[in-house]
Amino acid sequence: MKLTDFKFDTDDFNVPEKPVQPRDAAKLMVLDREEQTISHEKFSDIHKYMNEGDVLVYNDTKVFPARLKGKKEKTDADIEVFLLRELVPENMLWDVLVEPARKIRIGNKLYFGPNLMAEVIDNTTSRGRTIRFLFEGSNEDLYHILDNIGEMPLPPYIEREADEEDKEQYQTIFAKERGSVAAPFAAMHFTEELVEKLEDKGVQMLPITMHIGWGTFRPCEVEDLTKHRTDSENYYISEETSDKINEALASDEHKVVGCGTTAVRTIETSIMASGISKPGTGWTDKFIFPPYDFKITEGVITNFHRPESTMLMLGAAFAGYDFLMEAYEEAQEEDYRFFAFGDSMLII
Repeated sequence: MKLTDFKFDTDDFNVPEKPVQPRDAAKLMVLDREEQTISHEKFSDIHKYMNEGDVLVYNDTKVFPARLKGKKEKTDADIEVFLLRELVPENMLWDVLVEPARKIRIGNKLYFGPNLMAEVIDNTTSRGRTIRFLFEGSNEDLYHILDNIGEMPLPPYIEREADEEDKEQYQTIFAKERGSVAAPFAAMHFTEELVEKLEDKGVQMLPITMHIGWGTFRPCEVEDLTKHRTDSENYYISEETSDKINEALASDEHKVVGCGTTAVRTIETSIMASGISKPGTGWTDKFIFPPYDFKITEGVITNFHRPESTMLMLGAAFAGYDFLMEAYEEAQEEDYRFFAFGDSMLII
């Protein structure tokens, strides 16, 4: 398939700037691949499509306030630093994006208030830099300051400024392992009550961790999708999660459902030549687009994504391109909400 297959106009889409409350009141579109049917539910009804012994894999990554506003030394010019990835914790080295990039050079010192300063030590890309925080405290002390002065990294299509509420709103209830600059959108629809309902039914809720980088917002820019390269992202799968996935795979009665494209990419990365999931930690740049033979995933929970995004392409690989495009047209007709704070889709 080509990039142009995933282009469509979003001018009339309903794109909310805040999540619905309660979270599980969001709409849920259910796509049945075998029957080629589309039905409409509330997300709180998703338990009806899960059975005892089924496995639901979710991403427990936690978004941190990655956007810092500060001043450049000497000129006192306003600058913005977007923290991408912690490189060497003991040396407080980070990969970042900077604005305005043309004025931020190696050796510059950047100030983020009286208690925090950083030095630019390398250029990585046109906007990318490596910085070292010049800070006397511990790494946890540094994160405490970042939590206080940083802003949550809302997606670029959200036009409002981030506020204090976003430190809770732009998280899932599963958020535990700090390290992402974007929330795993599909998991944002869960509430404690819904999780309890699923667990009472015998559904196994299993965590993986994938720290989502800025690349999740970057659309493909090459017509030939085989030439697209995604950013590598760090993941972890515990032995318990891997074992329970493998038990479900060995059974004809239980299915493995990935909650969100990051969970799907992680478990599909973990597959061994023997056909089972392998626990451990690593980096993945897996890019899933049609056609793709899913080895583990038997169901997908996902949001309605932007055109030309890798998340949209993964959905098309699982649902089938024509069926997914039909679903998007129906979603627009039924006034579904799109993108990060939007409604959800279950593909089974």
